[in-house]
This record gives sequence, C-alpha cells and structure tokens, in this order.
Amino acid sequence: MVYQNILVPVDSSEESFAAIQHAIEIAKAFQSEITIVQVLTLDPYIAHEYLNSGQTNPLIERARTFIQANLQNVYNRFVTETNVDIKIRLLEGESVTHTLINMVEQSKTDLVVISSHGRSGLKKLIWGSITQNLISELNIPIFIVKP
Repeated sequence: MVYQNILVPVDSSEESFAAIQHAIEIAKAFQSEITIVQVLTLDPYIAHEYLNSGQTNPLIERARTFIQANLQNVYNRFVTETNVDIKIRLLEGESVTHTLINMVEQSKTDLVVISSHGRSGLKKLIWGSITQNLISELNIPIFIVKP
C-alpha cells in the first residue's frame, strides 16, 4: 500500500501536534503530501445568512481568523522540520465529520491521520467522537494517534 495524499484534521490541541508528527514520518517513508485541515463549524442559527447568501458576521470572522492563525502556526512549526510537502486548509461546514468526509472524497486522500482525545463515558456521549464517526463512514485507512 502506498499513501500519496495524507489528510490530518487538527484542532488547537497538543494531541493534534502528535498526529502531525506521525503523519510526517509516514509521508517521509512514502514520499507523500500532507494536507493539514481544520474545520470552521457553522452553526445554522448563527451562520444562517452566511450559509444562504454568503453574508458573514463578526462571530464567523473571529472564528475564521483564529483558525487561520492556528493553521499558520502549525505550518510554521512543522514545515521547517522536514522536507515533506505540507499544505494547510481551512474547511467550512455544519458538521466536522461530514466536512472531513467531503474533503477525503474530493482530494483523493489515501490515509487519514487523526488524534483521539481519549474521552469516554459521559464526555464521549455528549461531545461524540469525530474519530469514531470517520471510522464508521470512510473506506480508507485511518491512523489514530492516542495520547
């Protein structure tokens, strides 16, 4: 199996950084490209006008600015450490899981490397598990990095 296109979904957690490190090692072995993504979740109530007409609001712009800064910091931190081709992308959608699934399908991703926060019990029930949802929905390998 050869992995040419590796997708690494991140948030601003240290666990995400561990996933990126693993993705870099895999990319070096297979001479792959890495795309690091973070999803701007658009709540239909807050983002109604944006979703329907493209009219933004201060909450969306603040979130977008935060995510873009986070992605740029991640890029700056990891791109200098390696000769791997790394790209960053801000994605937007109402559901993190569905947005990531769409990205996988559009980009012909061969492998997803994702961190798991290791939540269990009530926290998992309330917050759900993006990683678990991806495992259920995707038909490509998923490398899970758990702290």
